Amino acid sequence: MKNFGLDIWSNKNFIIEDGEIKLNYKCMPSLLEITNEIRSKDVKGPIILRFPHLVKRQIKTLYSNFSKAIVDNGYRGKFHAVFPLKVNQFPAAVEAITSQGKKYNYGLEAGSKAELILAMSKTPSGANITVNGFKDKEMLTLGFIAAQSGHNITVTIEGLNELETIIQVASECSLNVPNIGIRVRLHSAGSGIWAKSGGMDAKFGLTSTEIIEAIKLLKDANLLNKLKMIHFHIGSQMSDIAPLKKALREAGNIYVQLKMMGAEALSSINIGGGLAVEYDQHILSNERNYSINEFSSSVVFLLGEIMNAKKVEHPDIFTESGRFIVASHAILITPVLELFSQDYQEKLLNFKEKNPPLIEELIELTKLLNNANCIEYLHDALDHMESLFTLFDLGYIDLQDRSNSEILVHNIIKKALYLKSANPTNELEELQSKLQERYLINASIFQSLPDYWGLGQHFPVMPIHHLNTTPLRAASLWDITCDSDGEIAFNPEKPLYLHDVNLDEEDYFLAFFNVGAYQETLGMNHNLFTHPNEYTINVTDAKYEIINEIESKSILDILDSIGYNKDEILNKLKTDLLKSEFITEKEKNATLAQLETFIQQNGYLRTTN
Repeated sequence: MKNFGLDIWSNKNFIIEDGEIKLNYKCMPSLLEITNEIRSKDVKGPIILRFPHLVKRQIKTLYSNFSKAIVDNGYRGKFHAVFPLKVNQFPAAVEAITSQGKKYNYGLEAGSKAELILAMSKTPSGANITVNGFKDKEMLTLGFIAAQSGHNITVTIEGLNELETIIQVASECSLNVPNIGIRVRLHSAGSGIWAKSGGMDAKFGLTSTEIIEAIKLLKDANLLNKLKMIHFHIGSQMSDIAPLKKALREAGNIYVQLKMMGAEALSSINIGGGLAVEYDQHILSNERNYSINEFSSSVVFLLGEIMNAKKVEHPDIFTESGRFIVASHAILITPVLELFSQDYQEKLLNFKEKNPPLIEELIELTKLLNNANCIEYLHDALDHMESLFTLFDLGYIDLQDRSNSEILVHNIIKKALYLKSANPTNELEELQSKLQERYLINASIFQSLPDYWGLGQHFPVMPIHHLNTTPLRAASLWDITCDSDGEIAFNPEKPLYLHDVNLDEEDYFLAFFNVGAYQETLGMNHNLFTHPNEYTINVTDAKYEIINEIESKSILDILDSIGYNKDEILNKLKTDLLKSEFITEKEKNATLAQLETFIQQNGYLRTTN
């Protein structure tokens, strides 16, 4: 895995220089520099870094590719896009989306009452709001209020009952009626983990029969002039473009049929989300088989071809691709707390005046090991170790002898790996995989990478420094939750190799990339670990600036958030301590101050330097 697959997944957003990973933008700060500045303020746990310029880049890329496709294909409709708030509702993320997208009239999509209120308060003037998901009368009435407030809002109906409620609300009030969209249930399905979003068994959408009934209901209510959009969605993170092309043909022909049935105001097709992001670090297992250029060209060409054949005016094109917009803008950085093979350090050797002959031979092998003999000596060391285990089981050597043999053999293996790193043998590669290092990271996978735990979704991961040396340790990552599922295990098919560092002398930081979509909103407080501290980083030609620091919840605050009374907890802790008969008043006060400090922190471990 050359350079941790940076050329595969980073979209040229990052480069490696002077052994560190740096932003490939303006003054090009290193992630290590930013991390160390934040940690100098006594921040010890994991951190989230946000880069608004990466949101801007993705929005610009989306719009420019569709604009080019429209020109190249002589398409006569316009392109619009909205961001689905379900992908990331965190304030700093929404601020980056709305500020960086204002130039393009980039809008927002809501799927719940709370998200609709957020969209109404944050959507730039003139931009679109679309509303998806199941809705009750209150939520539909909010759509009327949004229209009355001047928002360009389209409410997509997911079933005939919702349309009937819209008609009811329109008859009961004098508020402006929002634009209406129909989610169509296509026969075509998508690809990838979320393919079930499309197809005839999909959760959302109207069947052909229901669409015909919807047109009749709208005509009878004199609201057909409000039907502006048809909407379809065949799945998030579409890995293959072929199903999209099939769905476009189906949806395009439904659009044409509705126009012929008298839906003259119908003017747009919303293809939903699904534009994939490259998460994989390995060249043989890419997440998608198309580019943004092919995606936009295919959409524009196919819809234009259908409309031209039927002599129908070209519709406007909407997309709701949120993952593509925000995945890259957020990075999780966490320190490594422990390497579990540090138990095999040479300084822990404790030889006797007279050692067993096999251990003396291991000592000699260690001294004489070189590039020419390392394979032969490695075989000897492994054979000696098996013999020493047998001797231990039979009671002929003691625990100290066993410890010395484990350390010696472990270090012979490590030295052999380094000596042969430029030209490893198959045997060494297999041994490298077996000799896994466990890296304990100061983070919760359940909180910060829930899609890895729940769906097996991999994320690009790499150290942010030491990149001028070759990593040789096959790495498994353990988080600090007391749950065996809190692990990113070593996968020989998608191997991760990290560095062998001495954590007593320096920090070692890992970064997880493309975590800006879904991970924060889906993260759970397993073991009551909370969302990490987050920071927005503005980068200019001359410098970078850390702004919008948002501290994670304290231990007391997270207990309060799940229903406990934090004042009651604090008072109980104080009372129990003050009643203690075994310490002086001075010690009580000092201990109480220490307790209050602990419970005002976020609960992540603070054992790093």
